[in-house]
Amino acid sequence: MPTAFIQQARMSNSPAARALTSPAARALDGIVLASASPRRAELLRSIGFPFTVHASNVPESPLPNESGTAFARRAAREKALAVAAERRGEWILAADTIVLIDGEILGKPVDAGVARGMLELLSGREHRVVTAFVLVRPDGTVAEDVAVETVVEFRRLTGAEIDAYIDTGEPRDKAGAYAIQGGAAGFVSRVGGSYTNVIGLPMDELRAAFERHGLVARSDDRGALLDRER
Repeated sequence: MPTAFIQQARMSNSPAARALTSPAARALDGIVLASASPRRAELLRSIGFPFTVHASNVPESPLPNESGTAFARRAAREKALAVAAERRGEWILAADTIVLIDGEILGKPVDAGVARGMLELLSGREHRVVTAFVLVRPDGTVAEDVAVETVVEFRRLTGAEIDAYIDTGEPRDKAGAYAIQGGAAGFVSRVGGSYTNVIGLPMDELRAAFERHGLVARSDDRGALLDRER
């Protein structure tokens, strides 16, 4: 079932929703999502943007002394270019999301113990979520390379809350061991910036990138587009 946020996005009259549900968006069928993330697919699907999925096998490991943002951007670029090499002639979208706290990159936990350590570290504190996305043209060149940061603050969590959440299995494939749109929604006391960025795609920034390359109608051209269709 879609989350409350996704349901709201369907009914939204925001520029992102208007542009991405436009006839121009529905007519496009060349976007390839280079990600196996069901959250990213749900975000695109909820607003009617057509895509196919072709996940990459690029390893996601930071290099020595690599900053979190640099790592996310490199990982997204490598994923996009790897899939672009296999899907020539199509637009490719790839993304990578990480959680940063105390200069440490929190990726996906490998087991329950690591997940518990991550959640204990985030408890009662502020952290940053960075999502980088890369858009590759049909000729294989990079059209967009964007990183967006959101500040998230957790309330103080009890050990019992952490254990109960881990037992759901949800932290297993999530950066930072939590899903803001899922069972961890009640952990969050504040979000500063893009909410969808924490889920896995900053939708306003992505819409703007699509507009720059003519993949969707510009939100200010919506009326003119509808007039031409009558």
